[in-house]
Amino acid sequence: MLAIVNAELILRDHFLPDAYLLADNGIIVDFGEMKDVPPLDGCERIDAEGLYLAPGLVDIHSHTGGEFQAWQNPTEAAKFHLAHGVTTYLPTTYGRMTREQYVDACNRVQAAMGTPEGESIGGMYLEGPYTNPKFGSNRSLNPWDKPISEDDYLPILEEAIEVAKVIALAPERKDIIKFVKAAKSKIPNVRFTVGHSEATPEQIEALMPYGLSIATHHTNATGTILKYPECRTACVDETVNYNRDIYAEIISDSKGIHVEPYMQRLIRKIKGIDRIILVSDRTYGDAPNPPGFEGITDLNFDKDGEIAGSRLTLEVAAGNFMKHTGSSLVDAFRVASYNPSLALGFYDRGEIAVGKRADLVITDHKLNIKKVFLKGRKV
Repeated sequence: MLAIVNAELILRDHFLPDAYLLADNGIIVDFGEMKDVPPLDGCERIDAEGLYLAPGLVDIHSHTGGEFQAWQNPTEAAKFHLAHGVTTYLPTTYGRMTREQYVDACNRVQAAMGTPEGESIGGMYLEGPYTNPKFGSNRSLNPWDKPISEDDYLPILEEAIEVAKVIALAPERKDIIKFVKAAKSKIPNVRFTVGHSEATPEQIEALMPYGLSIATHHTNATGTILKYPECRTACVDETVNYNRDIYAEIISDSKGIHVEPYMQRLIRKIKGIDRIILVSDRTYGDAPNPPGFEGITDLNFDKDGEIAGSRLTLEVAAGNFMKHTGSSLVDAFRVASYNPSLALGFYDRGEIAVGKRADLVITDHKLNIKKVFLKGRKV
């Protein structure tokens, strides 16, 4: 049995100072104040030394681990993120990948999930194939601007059955409902997201009964609709803000470039702390920073000088979110652990509670991760 003592516990909506936690066979079995700690004979005892004990982070949207594509080497990507406190990780594809690459990615991730090194992999996040090719980085390389076809998507769905947790798409794509229905029939519990899109509220809301419940990197790579000259009407961002059942992903970089700090505060005010999901959207890129972005170290750019994801890890993004919004450490773990777990149906993790998986981190108040536990084992 694992015993962590002298910790300040970060629970779903409050702190529990001067506390202990017990885990057995990878499951949290007890926690409470140190004055009530039971005998710890025979336990593996870890002294948190007054630091915070929190649930492991859950990064549902990250394309890389280190300097390589996650789908090409998912176990190494998982290992990289685990070192940063991410105890549940979803390798994420790119919209510009070919059909063969999507199939290969699904096979690689499924194989990795069956290994001890891939134990933290929770499935896959398919960004694409059917997003809007007008949006996102490296648009000229997107091969999916042709009509939606069974011959193209069925091979992907067949290989994604055991691994796909999320599929990002553009609801305005012609015949997208055929793809959605096919995906839902193959993968009943899959979640859809609206991403790289300029859909109308009606197009987005029409897919909500099929499981559209997340907005891919909210306020990034989304369109603006002008109903009349100089008259802006509701598009993707407004629809996501309006619909409480849609979680909003936020990429919170150090300077608030993906999502301006004021916008992050606005999203928090509208959506509430329980409908935001922090993601790293970590990518790999070697293009130089364009003029005006000198000294920016946590973003990537494409060959045209446009933003192409981040170099963030999730604990850093959570710290940025605290800085930009005034959120507490409790709130940071709410949006980076509990909310993504709930959104994807990982009901066995994401918070410190009896019966939940003992996926845990010990951290200081600045989110410098000191120790990581996966299913009660120190890693």
